[in-house]
Amino acid sequence: MKRWSIVVGLLMLSLASQATKIFISMDPETQENHLKAYGIAYLVLSKNQKVDWLLNYEGGSFAFDYFQEMESECKIRNVSYDVIPEAKYTAILETISDPDANMDIVRLEKLPKIAVYTPDNKLPWDDAVTMVLTYAEIPFDKVYDDDLLKDKLVQYDWLHLHHEDFTGQYGKFYAAYHTAAWYVEDMKNNEATAKRNGFEKVSQLKLAVAKKIRDFVIGGGYLFAMCSATDSYDIALAAEGVDIVDKVNDYDAADPDAQSKLNYNKCFAFKDFRLSMNPYEYEYSDIDATTTRKVAFNSDYFTLFTYSAKFDPVPCMLCQNHTTTIKGFMGQTTSFNNRVLKSSTLVMGENKSAGEARYIHGEMGKGTWTFYGGHDPEDYQHQVGDPPTDLSLHPNSPGYRLILNNVLFPAAKKKPQKT
Repeated sequence: MKRWSIVVGLLMLSLASQATKIFISMDPETQENHLKAYGIAYLVLSKNQKVDWLLNYEGGSFAFDYFQEMESECKIRNVSYDVIPEAKYTAILETISDPDANMDIVRLEKLPKIAVYTPDNKLPWDDAVTMVLTYAEIPFDKVYDDDLLKDKLVQYDWLHLHHEDFTGQYGKFYAAYHTAAWYVEDMKNNEATAKRNGFEKVSQLKLAVAKKIRDFVIGGGYLFAMCSATDSYDIALAAEGVDIVDKVNDYDAADPDAQSKLNYNKCFAFKDFRLSMNPYEYEYSDIDATTTRKVAFNSDYFTLFTYSAKFDPVPCMLCQNHTTTIKGFMGQTTSFNNRVLKSSTLVMGENKSAGEARYIHGEMGKGTWTFYGGHDPEDYQHQVGDPPTDLSLHPNSPGYRLILNNVLFPAAKKKPQKT
């Protein structure tokens, strides 16, 4: 029996030495945990190894050189994988290289340094991205206003903006929550931060932070934002030098002519939007379609565009998934009215019948930005005070996959030569 165990062990070692790749299929029929597969890819990069991202091949699969530690991690994290020999991987490459196949390979070479813009007192209903990064076991640093004003963004490649209000109106929660302890504490903390940094108002503080983020993107950074961090960001930039904040939030009246003074040229994604100047209305502007959309719960889906992997690799990477139909989900900013999108804004996911975009992208200087409407891809209408989503119940979430596509996007450098 002992001799037989030795023989089996030697056979396994021999097979491992011949098997040159770990192949992680992202096909819905074979992959047990799509979300943690991204964490495996990130971990490989952290070991100074390269990852091949096989665009449109079995749902956007990953492949990398075999080493035992990664095989063990796949088992520990319940990520489905195959160990394949060189000949089989070469056959996969030949399939992908066929000019008629809408597939390609992007090599992930650089480990992205990840930052999440989030306050220390962030409550559990605040952010889907921190939850999925934690679940996928992708490390990240938390940064906030003081850090950005001290130019710490230069240390990072990728920045996520959590559920934030860059206009200085505290999420326009005043009507429903201005007496809640967390709201009062949020005002207190933001006012203290503004004063500490030499600003008279929170809106001035947030504008300064928004401009630091703009400079980060122009310099080559990758920006990802969800929910109210999308439209409130562009509104803050457009309203530079204009008071759009009512006295319930900053103790003096808003400029009655604020709408006519907006400068849409400063915006990343939007144009010609109209502000909601009512401080008691839970809405910033008509960028968001939450209160006007007429979409029933059972038909609330959006569709991802299918891009050419060989000619449009950037949007193709950002849309990798095991389905092109994504279940809709709401947020303070649920979706973007098509009529206020700039012509330079690329729509990657939309509900066409509702006239709304859900997932958009663009370039700014040397960098890029991606805005994703909605709050939590696996909680249709998440409410203040609700518990955080348990992602172990949604390991194959296509809505959360879009977030993780963006996390790996900065790692892509150049197309590899065939091996």
